[in-house]
Amino acid sequence: YQLLLEKTGLVNDPAFEAQRDKAAWASLSEKLTRVFILKTRDEWCDIMEMTDVCFAPVLSLAEAPHHPHNVARETFVNVDGVVQPAPSPRFLGTPSVKPQIAPQSGADTDNVLTALGHDAASIAALRSSGTIG
Repeated sequence: YQLLLEKTGLVNDPAFEAQRDKAAWASLSEKLTRVFILKTRDEWCDIMEMTDVCFAPVLSLAEAPHHPHNVARETFVNVDGVVQPAPSPRFLGTPSVKPQIAPQSGADTDNVLTALGHDAASIAALRSSGTIG
């Protein structure tokens, strides 16, 4: 908390001595908001990353897989050219199965309908009527 105040320039603001006073949190939050809007996200990253401040940038879905923390933790995997979250949780003794690309919509329709008791003629009739694609 002290380091956060130093990095934001609020170390000499007496209002922040009320850290544990829930009644003060709304006003402290407003003050922090006014401070944070003065710099870009990247400027705050330059100030706070690699310190002990509890801080992390809000990243876009395009940025997240390339952030050094996510790269080091192998948070994302590439499956057939599609970047997606890695399985979680991960255990040393039980490796997770790598995600697979989802089948195209309708790829399993015939198998599902067959498993539900429909025969080929019934499935053909559903398809010709437009009920299924």
